[in-house]
Amino acid sequence: MDDRLGLPQGAFTKIDAEDDELFYEPPRLVCHIDDGAITALTEFYRVALPAGGVLLDLMSSWVSHLPPEIGYAEVIGHGMNAAELAANPRLTRWFVQNLNRDTKLPLADTTVDGAMVCVSIQYLQQPVAVLRDVARVLRPGAPLVISFSNRCFWTKAVAIWRALDDSGHARLVELYLRHAGFERIETHQLAEWVEDIDDPMTAVVGRAPAM
Repeated sequence: MDDRLGLPQGAFTKIDAEDDELFYEPPRLVCHIDDGAITALTEFYRVALPAGGVLLDLMSSWVSHLPPEIGYAEVIGHGMNAAELAANPRLTRWFVQNLNRDTKLPLADTTVDGAMVCVSIQYLQQPVAVLRDVARVLRPGAPLVISFSNRCFWTKAVAIWRALDDSGHARLVELYLRHAGFERIETHQLAEWVEDIDDPMTAVVGRAPAM
């Protein structure tokens, strides 16, 4: 068992055990969720993330799904492919880092007003360590929005994610957030799944702990 989370041994193994850098080397300038899920997520960001604040878009790509009419002081992007991040017009600055190898973010303590992880939490092999460091860089009470659908790169998703359904994914993300020290954790169903028609979209939100 994983003593920290109570998960089975091997919960964070992947089918494709090769270095992540190899898998993410080719740019993928595509959307990994459909238009309905994107619209629902953008609407949620509109109310959940602080306008005018500094945001961290963790595990980002060439799109951030932020509301186009809202300005932010800064949007810091992180990802695995430089070309994708360079193509994202919402990012003020960005950095490339393999979080499965190095969980420490190159950001100062309590400097970020909100953070998001969009359809990527399933790839983290040390999720609690990463989220604890996200909590470090967030200001007290700042939100972290972790969103996911039912799509993923199957061979790169961890075993525990592959073993669960959508409701199980929500409970798993809630578990991650609790163990990382986040507070006021809430799960929101943003879009319902209609097979072969509409993608589901779920957001789990936690607040950085008070100092």
